[in-house]
Formats: sequence, C-alpha cells, structure tokens
Amino acid sequence: MKLLVARVMTLAFLLGPLALGSAALAADPIRVGAVLPFSGGVELYGEQAKLGLDLAAREINAAGGILGRPLEIIYVDDKTRPASAESAMRSVIDSGVVAVVGPVTSANFNAIRPLAESTKTPLLYATNFEGGTCSRYVFSFSTVPNQDLGQLLPYVNEAVGNTYFLLGADRVWPHQMFDIAKPLIEKLGGTIVGTQYTQGTETDFTPLIKQVAAAKPKVLLFALKGDGIDFIRQADDQGLFKETTVAFLGLSEIDLGIFKGKGQNMITVVPSLATSDEPEMKAFVARVRASAGNDVLVSNYVMTHYNTLIALKAAIEKVGRVDKEAIVDALAGLTIPSPTGTVTIDANHYATMSMFIAKTQGSELVTVRALGRIPPQPGCTLAGR
Repeated sequence: MKLLVARVMTLAFLLGPLALGSAALAADPIRVGAVLPFSGGVELYGEQAKLGLDLAAREINAAGGILGRPLEIIYVDDKTRPASAESAMRSVIDSGVVAVVGPVTSANFNAIRPLAESTKTPLLYATNFEGGTCSRYVFSFSTVPNQDLGQLLPYVNEAVGNTYFLLGADRVWPHQMFDIAKPLIEKLGGTIVGTQYTQGTETDFTPLIKQVAAAKPKVLLFALKGDGIDFIRQADDQGLFKETTVAFLGLSEIDLGIFKGKGQNMITVVPSLATSDEPEMKAFVARVRASAGNDVLVSNYVMTHYNTLIALKAAIEKVGRVDKEAIVDALAGLTIPSPTGTVTIDANHYATMSMFIAKTQGSELVTVRALGRIPPQPGCTLAGR
C-alpha cells in the first residue's frame, strides 16, 4: 500500500536551526499515522481532517517539535471501506507510529479498533461518534450523542414543534443515533410520525419527499450524508421546508457549498463554527486559510483533528518520553487549549468541549446559541478495565 507521508514544511526548513534546534533537525521523527478517506465518497471529510493535522504539525515543528524531535504524519487512504481501513491501519502500525488518528466512518472505526487494541496503539478518533465504546487505547475528540443530539432535540422541540420524521442512511451511525433519539423524543413529549433509511442508490427522491410531506412532521431529524445533499436540494424545490424544519445531525460548513443555497434555516449542534466572533476561533480560521487558501472551508472536523495532535504533544511532554503506554496514561485527564476553549479528556477517554446550536444562513453556519462546555456521556466506562 502506498503511503502518503506528510513531511511538513516548517519554518525550520526555511530558516534552519534558528527556527528548530539543530538537535531536533538531526533527531528521528515522531511518526503519527492518519487513516482517513481520500476516496470512496466521504473524501471531503478526510481532506478537512488533513487540514487540521497539517496545521498542527506545522505549528508543533515550527515551535521546536516534541521533545526536540520533528513530528511526521503518515497518511493512508482508507477508501471509505472497512477492509481498506484495516489494511491502512496495519501499514501505519508497521511503519512504527506512536499513535493513529482517524478514521471518519463508524464502519471503518469498528474495523480498525481491534488492531489498535491488539497492538496497544493509541487511536485518536475525531469524528462525531455514537459512543458506547470504552477502550484503553481509544480516545474520542469529537462529540457523542448527549453533546449534539441531546442538545439539538430539546431546542427544536421547543422552538419548532414536537412531531418528528427520522431520515437517515442505512449505515451504522444513523441507526445508532436514531435508536438514541427515540427515547429522548418520547421523554420530551414528542411523536415520531415516520422513520426511513436510504440505500445510497437513490437519485430521484420525489417518492420519499412525498412520504415525509404526507406525515406532516414539524421536524425532519436528518442523518443522511452524501446523498442527503440531493435530498435537501430536491425537497427544497418541492416546498417541503415551508412546514418542516431540518434538524441535521453532523452538518458542517463543508456541506453548505454543495447545497447551492438550498436548505436555509436548517438547525444543527457543532463543537465549532468558522463564523465565530471569538478571537481564538477567528485566529484559527485565519491560520488555516493562510496555508490552504482564503476560500477553503473550515469545519469542526479541522479543529477536532487539530486537537488530536495538540493533545498528543502535551501527553508526550508530560511523561517526557515517547512510549505508547505512558502516552495512553497521560492522555486520560489531560486538558488542552483549543480554538473554542479548553478541551478535557475524561477518565473514559471522551472529551468535554464547548458546543453551539447553529443554523444555515446563506452559505454559512451561524451561531444561534452558545451552550458552554458540555461533559460527555459515552454510555460506557473504563472502570475495572
């Protein structure tokens, strides 16, 4: 398998030992694997993850590396397929990485987690996650259901209405999120008027749009990435959103350009927003665009993946050596700065972070309400493991 190695260009390369100590230049790099999709249908998310990882690596190396050693990222395309993800995971582990970041999809996560555990390699997962997995070698840097779905449903139930149609792709994450949503909706006094899963082969969504419209939901709880773009465009053109509001799980800035102005006022919950007025987030977006171009979209996937390497650096420096078991111990309980405030990895290896209710406005996601830092409820515990 071909490895795409990110030997990140830094100020050290441009300026020599003044930017990065000569010992660090001569030292062996600390290698981190990145098992991400760069083909297969969700490559936009892989590219966003890479933006965050590349920025973190550049900044870490420009500041002297980690314990005086440069950081090197080894990227491998998991092709959005579990078998490819497993092969990619094996290849980066064989390359001597100290940790692995990725993947994006739940199916690929389930494929590579056993390898992380059997090789005792920290797996830093920075995509919104259904939770339920507590492992010594797995760390979640993005949201779990109580942090996004658990904030989204009470908001739309009050602001929009309490009748729901659940629409998602026939994949692991939508099924598990809807299984969690159903009792939450019942607890809120809401009613589910329909549930449907798509197969990924649909091009004309008219029959499905008519099915949703006939059920007359106030809220369309939506977990349909990829093909969901076409659904939103077609549903908007057919007038579905005049009476129904989309509560979109996993929505981010990278989706909005593809909508081409359709799907206004959709509601979501995210851990960061590129339109934020907060100085730290504005500076972060500016740094990403300074290296990747002024037109690049900056989603929460950029920030959460950036945070993985900031945390890894802090953990290694905390223990003073590059040792996987020591790194695992140091990551638990660690608090790091992030563009939206501090992020804390708890004893179960899930992240307490700031969350925001947002809506689509034009081609942007804008803040509706800042929710503050929300601790995770992963649905599992590491106690006794």
